This record gives sequence, C-alpha cells and structure tokens, in this order.
Amino acid sequence: MDPFRRVSPPALHSSAGPTCGKRPPIGDDGEVKVHLVDGTYELFRQHFGAARRPGSSTGREPSSNPFAATIGVVASTIAVIADAIAASGAAWVGVATDHEIRSFRNELWAGYKTGDETPPELLTQIPMMKETLGALGVTVWPMIEWEADDAMASAAHVASQDPAVTQVILITPDKDLAQCVTGDRVVLYDRRKGEFTNHDGVIEKFGVSPSSIPDYLGLVGDSSDGFPGLAGWGAKSAAAVLARYEHLEAIPDDVNEWDVPGLRGAARLAETLSGQRELAELFRRIATVVSTVKVGQVADWKWQGPTADFREIMTDLGAPELVDRAERLSAD
Repeated sequence: MDPFRRVSPPALHSSAGPTCGKRPPIGDDGEVKVHLVDGTYELFRQHFGAARRPGSSTGREPSSNPFAATIGVVASTIAVIADAIAASGAAWVGVATDHEIRSFRNELWAGYKTGDETPPELLTQIPMMKETLGALGVTVWPMIEWEADDAMASAAHVASQDPAVTQVILITPDKDLAQCVTGDRVVLYDRRKGEFTNHDGVIEKFGVSPSSIPDYLGLVGDSSDGFPGLAGWGAKSAAAVLARYEHLEAIPDDVNEWDVPGLRGAARLAETLSGQRELAELFRRIATVVSTVKVGQVADWKWQGPTADFREIMTDLGAPELVDRAERLSAD
C-alpha cells in the first residue's frame, strides 16, 4: 500500500469561525475526546525546558536525575489524562514517539533531519519514555520506519472515522500536522502556548487550508526538518498562490496564466517553480504525513489506569509521587 495515499477526511466544516487561541472549540461534558500526544516533542520540551529550569513546577533547582525529561513527560501525560477525565469522565490517549530518529524520509532527501545533534542523554531516554508510559497504561506508538507525526496522523484518521468520537486533539506545535485538521473535529493544541487551532485557524495562521499544508511546505521548506523549499518562495507568496490554486500541480508554469493579483516577483517565482517543480513535489512528499500506519482502534486507547509495574519503575526513577497521582485518577 502506498503510504502517501491521500485519505479524504469526513465532510466537516468549521461553523464556529477561526479558533487559534486559548479555548477549545468543543468542550461539553460527556464527549468522547481523543488526545494524541507528540511524545518526541514532549521529551525535548521537558529536557530543554521545564525539567531543567529553576522555579519549575517542582520548585527545585535543575534536576541532576538523568531521566528528568522522562519523568516530565509522564507528569504531563498524567495531566492530559486528568483534564480528559474532568471533561468527559474518561480518557482516550495515545502517545507517538520516534523510537529511531531516522525514517524513510532520510532516503528521499539527504539533508533530512538525522538526530545527529540530539544530546546522547536525551536519546537514551526515548526507550525509557516508551516503557514508563506503557506502565502508566497509556497506548504508545514507537515509530521506526515511520515518524511520530505519521502515527498521530493515522490515529487522527482512525478516530475521525469513529462516530462515537466528538473531537480529536493533536497535542503538538508541529505545523506538518496542520494538514490533519478538520473543521472543529480534529484540532491542534500547542501546550506551550495554550493555543488551539481549528480549520479556520489554520487558514488564519498560514493563509492556506489544511489540505494545502504539504504543498505550502513543499514551496517554503521546513528548516526544522532539514529541507529548504524553493529559492525565493516565502510564506506570503506561497500562501497567495496556493490560496488560489490549492495544490502544486494546479499552478501554471506560465506566469501570464496566473490569477494572483498584486503578487510581487511573480515572474521570478513562476520561473523557479517551472524549473524545479519535481523538487517542490519531492519536498511536498516529505512533508505529507502518512495516515495508514497501524495504530489500532479508539477503544484500544481508553486509559484504564496504571499497570502493576508502574510503581516500581517510577520509584526507581525517583518520582513515586506520580504513582499516587495516577492511582487517584484511576480510582475516580
């Protein structure tokens, strides 16, 4: 099966207007809301942020614990579970991780991210994070051939097809996953900013609809993932052209056929695209998340409480207080 097969989302449209702010577009009690966490990003966030910063939530000096970031991920995941239970009475949670930093995309583009600059002390925590989250009782998708983004996209697709699910929340700041947003049903949540983004919010932020995000990245590139896009194409020009044509293949080679009034440097942009169209399509392919990774069904992701191993693992890591917190949630 072609991993880049485009899967059409349900025919849903936002009726609430753009959401790119502090409040989720849906939040009534009793709803089945699926939370999908970018575990790799969360591990990096904990390592470079809260887990190592004085005055953190623990009120301690930067931790000397070599697994401080893992502990931070577990604590933040318990917080996700707690919020979900408070809102809906139950939690459906999945965490995607890059078990290997390299993926099939490294075969497509030599400059794609390799993880070579990742601190060794962080790399060693990736398998520990998987083990501890599993002991917490959370569904974990450790990716080797694919990436965490692909697991999240696949889980979002599965959940969006389930009529019992009212909302899917992708907990990540990664703009790649904006392509998965569907109306108010599948939304992004940036925990650091406390910001939700729905369909109209994607348009407000990027100038293009979610379906055009891979094309947008194919033109402007993504420095965090290591591919540059096309020379001269920036966020404004890509948004203006794709707002009119939606996908790369619909953009004419001849600038005289363009219908994008007021675009500066249009002739140069058209020349670059016509001469490097295959490169732009390659970058789009790299930016397109895979939605066919096997992730199970929504029912598999319901949190049932920590396993019997959780207390021993967290005690060994030096954070037994998290066990009590998790067990209180499972008892509610």
